[in-house]
Amino acid sequence: MWSESHSDLLVQRYIKTPILIEKKKFDLRLYVLIKGFDPIQAFLCDEGLGRFCTEDYRQPLPGNMKNMFMHLTNFSLNKQNENYKACDDNFLEEGEDKGSKRLLSTVWKILEEEGYDVDTI
Repeated sequence: MWSESHSDLLVQRYIKTPILIEKKKFDLRLYVLIKGFDPIQAFLCDEGLGRFCTEDYRQPLPGNMKNMFMHLTNFSLNKQNENYKACDDNFLEEGEDKGSKRLLSTVWKILEEEGYDVDTI
């Protein structure tokens, strides 16, 4: 149950120097099934999603702070941008995922190719 004592709970934090893929900010959607709480039982799905901005990232400055397509990864927002790339209908089967929403396994592969330690992430 929520109480005032939990008001200092941190839900997210802005990262000043985000990892970029193809000059775009992205977020990761990981899916977890909570089976029980006492004891806690949780299962992480093998696959998830990466959601990408539709404008190349630049460090926030007064002149670009309101460019939501550059700074926010929200899918419902970015699909309104002319640069939005819809996923190919067969991206799950073919593994060729180049759109504004991509399989987590594709994001991991790109990050590994760029030298990131995916296990640490």
